[in-house]
Amino acid sequence: MSVKRTPDEVTISPRDINFDVAAARKGYWMDGDPVATAIMNSLSLTFPDGERMFIDAVKAYKSQVSEKLQKDVQDFIRQEAIHSREHHMLNELIDHEKYPVEEIEQIVRDRIKIGRDNGPMAMLVATICLEHLTAMMADLMVDREDMYDNTDPAIEQLWRWHAMEETEHKAVAYDVFLEVTQDWSPFKRWTRRCISMAIIGRNFVKNIETFSVMMLQADGWDEKSARKAVKRYLWKSPNLFGKKPGLFFSWFKPGFHPWDHDNRPLMAEWKAEFDAVAAE
Repeated sequence: MSVKRTPDEVTISPRDINFDVAAARKGYWMDGDPVATAIMNSLSLTFPDGERMFIDAVKAYKSQVSEKLQKDVQDFIRQEAIHSREHHMLNELIDHEKYPVEEIEQIVRDRIKIGRDNGPMAMLVATICLEHLTAMMADLMVDREDMYDNTDPAIEQLWRWHAMEETEHKAVAYDVFLEVTQDWSPFKRWTRRCISMAIIGRNFVKNIETFSVMMLQADGWDEKSARKAVKRYLWKSPNLFGKKPGLFFSWFKPGFHPWDHDNRPLMAEWKAEFDAVAAE
């Protein structure tokens, strides 16, 4: 059976855009909602260190992949570096005296260090799992643009731009994984990625829930109420993690490829918008 790859016409375009996120200083920047803001801040706090790991994961194998994929890897690295920079700027505007920002960032660094200590392949497998999860959330942001109805337009743009580029490069690390494991049996490749996703998917959700509860507790919420509110946002409305269970579980199919879910038409309008902004 032939191994799937990203369609040839899919290209990666780094867009070096600076977003004015000063409105995040106002506190509950996500629609004036403390729960939504806590969750989105928690996600943002994982991005800078997480994306640096993604960069190092693919960079370790860049010389071992085909010429076309080397170009995609280079563009992936540039995109992730810019994402890391812009989310760092957003994270700096969170009130560090009020919220446990440094504590959360240290937990993230400690978790990432475990992957780094296990070597390049462990980092690459973690990357392909986390890229699948972020691509799923990007899909939700297309379906639920109303999430940002009362959010500052520049911050909304930041999240939509990030979602669009995550979709655009969602299979780069996966294609690297496929190429550098060509000598593995299909069963070994399938087993490795499925076991990893079972662990990483659970931990990712648990971490975001925990970090969000910590943020709400800093706002004065009791732990029980905070956890209930976070779970509702994540799993009921807007259902950030559970909106498309079929997309998540497709990962566990033999022969899966991220572009089995071809959502380029859905993202075309956003891509045109940010291509234009980057060209200014």
